[in-house]
Amino acid sequence: MRTDMMKFLCNATLLCLTAFPRNYILEEAVLVAEELWNTKMNSCSCSVTPRRALAKRLVKSNRQDVLLCGVYARREAAYGNIDHARKVFDMALASIEGLPSQDLRSNTSLLYFWYAEMEMDNSSGSVSESLLRAIHILCCFGSGVKYTAFKCQPSNLQQLRARQGFKERIRIQRSTWARGVIDDHSIALICSAALFEELTAGCVAGIDVLKQAFSMVLPERRSQSYQLEFLFNYYVRMLRRHHVELRLSEVWESVVQGLQIYPYSPELYDALVEISHLHTASNKLRWMFDTYCQKNPSVIVWLFALSYEMSRGGSQHRIRGLFERALGNEKLCNSVLLWRCYIAYEINVECNPSAARRIFFRAIHACPWSKKLWLDGFLKLHGVLSAKELSDLQEVMQGKELNLRTDVYEILLQDEIQI
Repeated sequence: MRTDMMKFLCNATLLCLTAFPRNYILEEAVLVAEELWNTKMNSCSCSVTPRRALAKRLVKSNRQDVLLCGVYARREAAYGNIDHARKVFDMALASIEGLPSQDLRSNTSLLYFWYAEMEMDNSSGSVSESLLRAIHILCCFGSGVKYTAFKCQPSNLQQLRARQGFKERIRIQRSTWARGVIDDHSIALICSAALFEELTAGCVAGIDVLKQAFSMVLPERRSQSYQLEFLFNYYVRMLRRHHVELRLSEVWESVVQGLQIYPYSPELYDALVEISHLHTASNKLRWMFDTYCQKNPSVIVWLFALSYEMSRGGSQHRIRGLFERALGNEKLCNSVLLWRCYIAYEINVECNPSAARRIFFRAIHACPWSKKLWLDGFLKLHGVLSAKELSDLQEVMQGKELNLRTDVYEILLQDEIQI
């Protein structure tokens, strides 16, 4: 929505790409920022891809960066340009053999996994062409043969070779994981093997691959790796895809177990809310949220608890109680986000400007450094606060060096003229 901010983010991330080692996370960030900036500026249609010129320029500056090709293809797919994304993925995978070093060739795992995931997301039905393409991609990866573009469904012999190949690679990976060496490439290998089993042998076989992978790591190490958190989130996504075939209690227990290891994972809380609609009563979920808020207080937990109450039409006393308990916590009382959400709730949901006014003054007392919070007084409460209060607020802001671009007296004068 803010084109200037998107332009700044794009330029800042481009500078980071030159200052730090190239990595696909920064590359994806710069493509998304460029996409949002150009789409807003040019009012592009859905068929136009504003990040294409930037991606080609970045690839030209480092032609061996195949992961950038993968990131670019994923953005094209997110924009709906599946055919173009396939061309980019095919080109990147075909060029892997010509790369000079083993480190560059190790990026193969992520490319194969991203490509197969893209086809999975594009599939519709149990025998769609996209699913056959995903199986072909994973067969090439598992069997270790040179990648070729999709032509037909892989044979049973090709699938058998791929299955044996994945098992052998995971066996080799076991000793590496035992030493605590876990990276994105090994996680992509595990996820690819699980996805291959899911597509060819069923969800139970895919889930077993992921469970065996977790058994390769000591329990105390699982919470210390963002890669293992990604793997667990992928495991939960697979459970959610097949919750009809599985027992809901199994899915529920897996999510609850995951929250004990990763208590700040938004994806796990999202799964908890979704499964709770099918598996358990709302009071039980409220009790669980209260427990998590007490044991591991964080903005994430409180936001999910609040959004759940609002989506279920919870009482205003319950919602206000959650806000007050959250902001009464010594770890969260300085959370600008929670204060702003509380003000917005009173204004937009409860339509109670006087309550919002009281919360606003409490908020600026708790977080006096937040310019965004002070601006809420001018933008959201200008109809509640008097001219003198707004003037006093501006003076206090100036004293704290929170300067405004527009003089508040000009705004007040315009209001008087309109009246």
